Amino acid sequence: MACIKLQFLHNLILGWRKLLVIFLLLTCLLVTDMHSALANINDDKYDGNIFVVYAGNGSLVPPKVNLKQALEAHKPTLLVFYVDDSSDCKQYAIVVSRLQAAYGMEGEIIPVNVDTILPKKAYSPTEPGYYYTGSVPQVVVLNQSGRVVLSKKGQVPYEKIDDKFREVFNLLPRTESVELKRRLVNELNSELTP
Repeated sequence: MACIKLQFLHNLILGWRKLLVIFLLLTCLLVTDMHSALANINDDKYDGNIFVVYAGNGSLVPPKVNLKQALEAHKPTLLVFYVDDSSDCKQYAIVVSRLQAAYGMEGEIIPVNVDTILPKKAYSPTEPGYYYTGSVPQVVVLNQSGRVVLSKKGQVPYEKIDDKFREVFNLLPRTESVELKRRLVNELNSELTP
């Protein structure tokens, strides 16, 4: 009988220890700031790469080519200067992703994290630092010959950059052209083919 009582007390103590550990863990979770782990497009906290987290487009970083390669290939280029811990840049990542969808096959979209621009007295025109003016986001559109056709600070509207790219590519103005609509990736194609 004494053995049964001892076993009961032993199990009771183990049960209380488990409950105490669970209680302490829950208290720690509630007391600590869990909000810092949540991504938020409206704050200036680092959440990871903005193109992956907010635009769903991890193919932008790292860029396929650098500025020197784009200029040597005579491809129109969009430089986008950003930092990952800026709410303005986080919000603007969606616009950059849209621009890549529209012009990424014929031109180059080169996001440049300004934290990677090493300070120098002077930059060459083949270096992003040559075009950076000190604020983010900033966009610079270069034509096929490497001449700047647009350089703006802040969240430049998609339409303004689209207009410049239309000029560079010699396309119809947006008012005279039909908007292209892409098929969804998982869209069912029910057309019959011969």
